[in-house]
This record gives sequence, C-alpha cells and structure tokens, in this order.
Amino acid sequence: MSRSWKEEVEAAVLAGERISDRHIVERVRHAVLTQRLPPGTRLPEVSLGEIFGVSRSVVRKALTRLAADHVIDQRPNQVARIRAPSIAETRETFAARRLVEGEVVALLAVQLDAETLEGLAREVEREAEAHTRGDEPARIAHSLALHHRLAELSPNRVLGAMLTDLILRTSIVIALYKRPSLASCFLEGDHPQLLARLREGDAEGARRVIEAHLEALQALLDLGPRETETDLRAIFGGLATVRS
Repeated sequence: MSRSWKEEVEAAVLAGERISDRHIVERVRHAVLTQRLPPGTRLPEVSLGEIFGVSRSVVRKALTRLAADHVIDQRPNQVARIRAPSIAETRETFAARRLVEGEVVALLAVQLDAETLEGLAREVEREAEAHTRGDEPARIAHSLALHHRLAELSPNRVLGAMLTDLILRTSIVIALYKRPSLASCFLEGDHPQLLARLREGDAEGARRVIEAHLEALQALLDLGPRETETDLRAIFGGLATVRS
C-alpha cells in the first residue's frame, strides 16, 4: 500500500533526510484543500524555511510549483499568497470544466471495459463510505481520485491534460470558498448516476450528469471576503514534533 504524503514526510524526517520542495508543495496543497489556508494567506519564504527546516532556495522551488498549479499568487518583490480567485474567474473556471469534463465522459461512455468500470465504482463506494464515517479529507481524496482517473482515461490526451488542470483549479476554489456552515460538498447520488450512464454507454446522459454535478458544486460556494490572518506554524508545525 502506498504511503500518504504525511507519512512520507514524517518518514523522511525520522530517517534524517532533508525535506524536499515536493513535500512542501503537498503540505500546502493539502492545507488549502482541507480549508486550513484561506484565500489571501501570506506565505513568507523565511517563515516557511524555518517551519520546514529548509533553505530559502528549496522554499522558492516549492512556491514556483504552487504558482504553476494556480494554488498561490507569486509576484516579483512581494510575499506569495494563497490565491483568491475572483467571482468572474471562478465562473469561467467552472464553465471550462463543464465543457471539458462533459466531453471527456461522453467519449468514455462508449469505450470503458468492465474492469475499468469496476475500478471507478470502487472509488465511488469509498467516497460514500468516507462521508458516512465523517472523514471529509478521505472523501475529498476519493472524489479527486475518481475525476483524475477519468482524465487519465480520456481518449483525447489534450482534453485529459486540460481536465487534470481544471480539476485542481476547481478543487482549490471549492476548498477556498465552500460555505463555512457546510460540513461537506458531498452530493449524494451524482457519482453513482455518472457511473450508471457510463455503464450504459449513454454518452449524452453522462455529459448531462457531470454538467449538473459541477453546477451544483458551484452553487455551494460563498464568494464573500474571508479572514486571512493564519498561523502557519500551527498548521505546518507538526514536523517540529517529529524532529524532537
């Protein structure tokens, strides 16, 4: 069984290995997706270097990767910040994903074999199980795994690459702007419906399900301003405990 990013980081620390820029990228991305880093949060190089025990050059590599993934805004001579997409950008991103993922699932509906469909079904079941036991991080992980698998399976590789990028961008927007009173963005029935359309080879049905799913997710967002004072050490300081 593959280890989680957290287990990999802790194992690296215990083994006396240096934390890499990839570890920092995964921790920041995970903190965003689990709503621990709100929009506009500052990520000073010095602070991150002290928290993770790495040089500023390693931090800069991590920040460059996060900027490329649209997780942060990075401008010359300014402290990097967690992105705060505008309402217009959010709408455009969801509109683009509806078009791209709608086409991907329509293409897949006529060519998936039984073994592949069973693999998708397992992710759908795991997401539902995680929701039932109240494990929101695991639910998010299984939901993302399902959509990333659809992108990987896309017979049009250009559309697949576009979908991979859009999944991350919309997931970040959902994590940043989900209504504070909403415990989960789980939309019961949506993924099982998609799976059913794929099993039936119903291309247009699959397209309609994914479009409705993404429209419903967008409707759950609160695009108002958020508090951006965040204690980075409280979020990432677990490494210090592992070292001591």
